[in-house]
Amino acid sequence: MIITLARVDDRLIHGQVTTVWSKESNADRIIIVSSEVYKDDIRKTLLKQAAPPGMKVNIVDVPKAIAVYNNPKYQNEKVFYLFTNPREVVDLVKGGIPLEKLNIGGMQFKQGKTQISKAVSLDADDVAAFRELHQLGVKLDLRVVKTDPSSDILAKIDEVFGKE
Repeated sequence: MIITLARVDDRLIHGQVTTVWSKESNADRIIIVSSEVYKDDIRKTLLKQAAPPGMKVNIVDVPKAIAVYNNPKYQNEKVFYLFTNPREVVDLVKGGIPLEKLNIGGMQFKQGKTQISKAVSLDADDVAAFRELHQLGVKLDLRVVKTDPSSDILAKIDEVFGKE
């Protein structure tokens, strides 16, 4: 499997993903990795309907994503991974999927989260997950839209939450 893009964006498939990021990725398939969405049949149906024309969409949990990645049948498939949170990205990487870079798009504000940029709000688990991804060698790219300059999420985390 060829990973063309991996992105954390809790809105998953929406305007920016459909019109910009999916084209940028040049992928054959979007794989949404989310145990929460995987269990929600209505949300799965809506996300598949929102996909860009001609783009296949699969919604899986982490164990299924790892199994599919390791299936030789998909070795030449170009994929765009979408996640709702960084913890599942950590689980994927620890499961043996070689993720070099992660784009962080939108993580909405809700109770218990602290806003660190115009589109990203984190809680303690998110912070720990991003720090762990960095330790695992994953390059973290905070950019909501493609034309935004890349921003150092770890510097923002240290500024808001304090250094580790």
